[in-house]
Amino acid sequence: MPDLHVIIAGGGLGGLALAQGLHQAGISVAVYEKDPGPAFRNQGYRIRINSDGITALKALLTPPMYEVFAATAGTPGPRMDTFDHRLDLLHAQELPPVPVLPGNGNLAVNRMTLRQILLSGLDKAVHYGARLTRYDINASGSVTAHFANGTSARGDVLIGADGVNSAVRKQYLPEAQVVDAGLRLLYGKIPFARNEARSLLPPELLGLWTTVVGPHRRFVGLAPVQYREPMHQVTTRLAPGIELSDDSDYLTCVFGARREQFPCSDAELFTMSGGELQALTLSLVQGWHPRLVEAVSRQDAASIFPVSVRTSVPVAAWETTAVTLLGDAIHVMSPAIGVGANTALRDARVLTDRLVQAAGGRPLDEALHAYEEEMLGYGFDAVRDSAARGHRLVGQNPLPSPRARA
Repeated sequence: MPDLHVIIAGGGLGGLALAQGLHQAGISVAVYEKDPGPAFRNQGYRIRINSDGITALKALLTPPMYEVFAATAGTPGPRMDTFDHRLDLLHAQELPPVPVLPGNGNLAVNRMTLRQILLSGLDKAVHYGARLTRYDINASGSVTAHFANGTSARGDVLIGADGVNSAVRKQYLPEAQVVDAGLRLLYGKIPFARNEARSLLPPELLGLWTTVVGPHRRFVGLAPVQYREPMHQVTTRLAPGIELSDDSDYLTCVFGARREQFPCSDAELFTMSGGELQALTLSLVQGWHPRLVEAVSRQDAASIFPVSVRTSVPVAAWETTAVTLLGDAIHVMSPAIGVGANTALRDARVLTDRLVQAAGGRPLDEALHAYEEEMLGYGFDAVRDSAARGHRLVGQNPLPSPRARA
């Protein structure tokens, strides 16, 4: 199918990575994103990019874009240790290095920075203010996507990359469940001048990711983002056409607990100001190690926002059509093993390869089936592993049994 046109619903990391891969391969692609602009809402702070994510980005981006990605990433090392609330070590973990990759395969990346890199060169392909409401599969086998703003778009393939609340998934796989994992997180960040973090916390708490578990399985997650050079200096040196927002070093600080540990309802929690969320966090870590309490007290209150942790329930393979799913739209998972974004990037790499094959003459349904077969294997393995570690460490709900297909 040499004139293949791909519609992507959702402009998150996975959808944009797929769009980049298709664009570089010369395949026509359009992204429809519900937000009115790229910086409309806060989508989080630091994310870990592992060897799967790095390999995917290397395959999908142009060499200059990939170099900018690597140069703006922090390299905090391979340690992912767990401490108790007195800062006594409970479990030491050191991830194996991948010497051929930047950071030995473990990078700390600012989500907005990566998003801006992924948007580079896609100005004409990304359409904002377009929330998908439904789609039709036409008699010819093509797909028409309909949006809340009254517009529609027609393509050979529709990719649902529209996140945990995916409208594509709800229509395509109504039996697929996304359930409450029982955890609530308060994401925030602690800004600091270069090297100031080491005076705030012991160096052993500044690895790739550190989990501190306290009474009642309340926990704090810590992860630094430390830039090696200013953003404008990176782009001037490597890719002048890429525009990145300035940013400074910070420490991601996430408090989490089971829902019943919070002395308020979800309705109250999700309407609290940042200052109120910080005060709530401080009340729930009272009596913990003083340096940890001090770190929480130094969060930028305006940066704090609540998240309800949800997880997908693995589903069996489905009959392949011209509609498929990517990232959180199909295999959303808890952050317990920190691979959600990496799995979406891997999806984008695998799906790009299959669609390139389809553009070169492989039957489209065969190419999409090959993607789905591979993606369902590693994607739901990650969902299960995340749920198991989250249950063991911080009391996440166990995965329920899959719902039977109607």
